[in-house]
Amino acid sequence: QVQVVESGGGTVQAGGSLRLSCAVSGTLRYQYSMAWFRQAPGRERESISCIQEDGTSRYASDFKARFAISQDNARRSLYLQMNNLKSDDTAMYYCAVDDSDGICSTSAQYYDYWGQGAQVTVSS
Repeated sequence: QVQVVESGGGTVQAGGSLRLSCAVSGTLRYQYSMAWFRQAPGRERESISCIQEDGTSRYASDFKARFAISQDNARRSLYLQMNNLKSDDTAMYYCAVDDSDGICSTSAQYYDYWGQGAQVTVSS
């Protein structure tokens, strides 16, 4: 059974930074990729970034300047460094894992396992 657990959410003032972490446990059978998504109240879930085992990453255009994805393959952990946060960044942030071909995707439907989410609140 694969488990995905996010941590590091919280409340931060506009202009501040947060680092989210995601720990993946259990057995992955194939090549994997991991991703961050977020969902604000009343809005659809949106892709932030994804990363493959070889370190290849992709970003949605809105996030590349302020957010950075990274991973620790040995610990099977995923990170999201978020800088210069704005009130519009307030959302639930989700970590997702694909256990198939290891090619990262910006589509939420591609991912097999999801965490419960970490709330990020940016106060102005």
